[in-house]
Amino acid sequence: MAFQENSPRASFFVVKYTYSFGVGCKSQSVVIAHESKRHDLVEFQSRPYSRDERKNMFTGIITHLGKISKKTDQLLKIQTGQSFLLKIDKGTSVCVNGICLTVVENKKNYFSVDFMPETENRTNIKYLQISDLVNLELPATPTSFLSGHIVKGHIDGASKLLEIKIQGNSRILKFSTSPALSKYIVPKGSIAINGISLTVINAKKDHFTVGIIPHTWNNTMFKFIKTGDFVNIEVDILAKYLERLGGK
Repeated sequence: MAFQENSPRASFFVVKYTYSFGVGCKSQSVVIAHESKRHDLVEFQSRPYSRDERKNMFTGIITHLGKISKKTDQLLKIQTGQSFLLKIDKGTSVCVNGICLTVVENKKNYFSVDFMPETENRTNIKYLQISDLVNLELPATPTSFLSGHIVKGHIDGASKLLEIKIQGNSRILKFSTSPALSKYIVPKGSIAINGISLTVINAKKDHFTVGIIPHTWNNTMFKFIKTGDFVNIEVDILAKYLERLGGK
């Protein structure tokens, strides 16, 4: 992993990580920009970006749970603990059930996020109800461990839970999938389900399976999931890049 830091001005800096996947493989560069609190623009590779355009990255490791306390056709109010709320502010990007959303309000025991009609149509936000639990994750920083995989928070679609099987100390979950997404899902590959970084066990044209260890089951919203529920799916972004580079 190569590390590079540039500081041409005091108002911002850019950190670049280069990951090499296997011997002889080409490297994948991830650039994270950090802004000064003195203005509302961040320079990202010599181009100014507004707050809404900033690129965030998550790792799929759930750190907190939140409870839906209010829902409108464009806003979610989520109750959670102080250990999460003290790390966010208005304008912070957070991952809610795998969806990258922007904090518009931060209070003593809750925060609020806006969402667009496109987000509601593509994700399981439309199925959320008051008191439902959601997975929460803060964006990665230059010092974050990449314990899961690169998660962008851009949901590709919603999948239905078809089956839960207990196998030893774990659970095997079977989800439906569409042909448009199944080409990106491969055995032993990575996938994000409601923001959780998981490894695919089996992958078919219309479904796939993942295994859930006890720690993940007990510390995420999975412990309340039931057959027929819909979850957010984000396939591995590297699969999409490879498809584009291959000209397919």
